[in-house]
Amino acid sequence: MIADQYDVFLFDLDGVIYLDDAVLAGSRRCIRKLRAMGKSVYFVTNDPRPTRQELCNRLNSMKIVVSPEEIITSGWATAQYLAKNNISNVFAIATAGFTSELEAVGIKANFDGSCQAVVAGYNENTNFVQIQQAIRHLEAGARFIATNGDQSFPGRNGRCIATGAMVELIRKVSGKQPLIIGKPYSYLFSAALQSVAPGSRIVMIGDSLETDILGAHRQGLDAILLSKEKCCFPSKHDYRMPDRIISHLWELFKPNEEVKPWRNPGFVWPDAVKPGVAAVIFNGQRQVLLVKRKDNGLWGLPSGHLEIGETVIDAIKREIQEETGLLVEVEKLIGVYSDPVSQVFSYPSGAATHFITLSFLCCITGGCLKADDHEITDVAFFDTVICRLIF
Repeated sequence: MIADQYDVFLFDLDGVIYLDDAVLAGSRRCIRKLRAMGKSVYFVTNDPRPTRQELCNRLNSMKIVVSPEEIITSGWATAQYLAKNNISNVFAIATAGFTSELEAVGIKANFDGSCQAVVAGYNENTNFVQIQQAIRHLEAGARFIATNGDQSFPGRNGRCIATGAMVELIRKVSGKQPLIIGKPYSYLFSAALQSVAPGSRIVMIGDSLETDILGAHRQGLDAILLSKEKCCFPSKHDYRMPDRIISHLWELFKPNEEVKPWRNPGFVWPDAVKPGVAAVIFNGQRQVLLVKRKDNGLWGLPSGHLEIGETVIDAIKREIQEETGLLVEVEKLIGVYSDPVSQVFSYPSGAATHFITLSFLCCITGGCLKADDHEITDVAFFDTVICRLIF
């Protein structure tokens, strides 16, 4: 049975253990059974509003026995992150529960004056004045940190607005990209697993493909979706594809059932898919032009992306001139590359993009070879034998 495959079980709360104030059928019996089998159980939630103790009291009132140390909220994990990074004065959009988690580690949720960071949590009473204050702090140089990016959460009467919707508003207006602590990003999982013994077999059980399943797979963990519906993605390598779907938690104890373990497909999960262009350029000695990128220190073909309203021919000419100083004419298309193993690129901001790259053979018509010193630190022609050694 599935329960025998793992030592540690991470459970989402909303939609898995309870919904609003109602405990979901089978969750009590499931947790009791896992504990009786000697399994470790943790509850991992993106809800930043309550303290761990408040959630502990809530679960205990539902007759689910749990300690505060077994509960990891995005609010608590955010407070831990801020403390570890010496951020002690923040402008926080928060409930009293999240504010108390901040204060417990010596962080002042200061709503006046300057601050080191804007921390976007959730408060149903948030107004546009507070959002505008957050934007002003970001414009003054404060860091932007969000407890989670969920756009909504389940309620009895349908979806409810969540932190991510407000975060997106602040991001759009300020132009600042937030560091997000909660699922599907790694910090919340790292916080949950910090006391887990090395080598433990771990599984995440949740009801969200975009946070629970994606987040677990980004962390290298197996993931089970609790759902009565099937899900399907065009690519078998999609990180959001669960390793198993169950309609009831008691299926964890069903004889002769198991989970096929997650296998990383070899590429970083991208935030977006974008069109890109690359150029193959030879000189008179049949040497090929390569550039060294500032963001990752690697050598590669001159390349870039398309701007809105730009043709691919215009894009490749512009990118070559910007990166190398050379003027070129495009001779022909020589390849289209979309393999995510080689075409997903990560950036210092933490974002990753999957490029569908059109590669063109180009000839030099003018210009002077030089690195732009903005994206490119060096540019040179190499013998093709040396290129094989570089790559």
